[in-house]
Amino acid sequence: MATPRKQKVLISQPIHEAGVHLLAEKFEVRVSPDPSPATLVREIRDCSGLLVRTAPIPASVIEAAPGLKVIARHGVGYENIDMAAATRRRIPVAITADANALSVAEHVLVLMGALAKRLLEYDGATRKGDWEIRNSYRAIDLNGKVLGILGMGRIGSLVCRKAKAAFDMEVLAYDPVVPHAAMERAGARVVGSIPELLRASDVVTVHTPLTPETKGLIGEAQFKLMRPTAFLINAARGPVVDEQALFAALTEGRIAGAGLDVFDQEPPDPKNPLFTLPNVVLTPHSAGLTVECVIRMATGAARAIVDVLEGRRPPYVVNPEVFS
Repeated sequence: MATPRKQKVLISQPIHEAGVHLLAEKFEVRVSPDPSPATLVREIRDCSGLLVRTAPIPASVIEAAPGLKVIARHGVGYENIDMAAATRRRIPVAITADANALSVAEHVLVLMGALAKRLLEYDGATRKGDWEIRNSYRAIDLNGKVLGILGMGRIGSLVCRKAKAAFDMEVLAYDPVVPHAAMERAGARVVGSIPELLRASDVVTVHTPLTPETKGLIGEAQFKLMRPTAFLINAARGPVVDEQALFAALTEGRIAGAGLDVFDQEPPDPKNPLFTLPNVVLTPHSAGLTVECVIRMATGAARAIVDVLEGRRPPYVVNPEVFS
């Protein structure tokens, strides 16, 4: 009797070997030589599963694989996937919703601390021999300050708990989707509007998905409401914050500083004017890329593919209607 052929799984970009090994125990696995749609169209034709990181997955890629049964996202956001095309084909799209919350929440607190304690400025001065910067008294304490959180999903809720535990901060939260009781259980005081939150906060951190409604959520009008001593943190998606308005707010003294892990364009243009400012701390969309987190994302996405190809429904499917 002929041995049944193994189903094939395509990985759009390299992932941690733990995820590859998990898949390779059951399926034939290959990594695309590059993540361009043209290459993926060629590589995916005989595949049953697709594991994707940040590569764009347009309808052309999805339609190129007549036997495709599952797409798993190595991360939380899925705006790079043509959801309409996947749903039309009744292909579940799974995300690793729990994998990166801890890492991103920690990263947010680190950005907040770097801004409050002027770490980049003081580090540069110390290296140049400017010992007297210690007497500028520009660093501040976070203890007792007000933290405003826009978006109280998994990450926002963890940021809330950690900020209260680490710095005894008062936390305000706004999220039109999450029930008030859930936000209160996390330790936040719920406010009724974004303007109310912005006016009252010493630090504002953004944790919303990127949707047509949230694009440009924080722009010129919102910066005018913030305190001149306030910091803005964005570790969600770049376009949620209007970069031009942010640059103006920082240079005109309408806010005191910003910590950014995400940008309008990624990778950002090296000539991005935000890069010239001393009151901005920048990281390369790396909040969720700790050693531990990449293992959680790789294995979580791999398990979702295993589940579907073995006839089970994985957790965190963003288009559950495909199962109905």
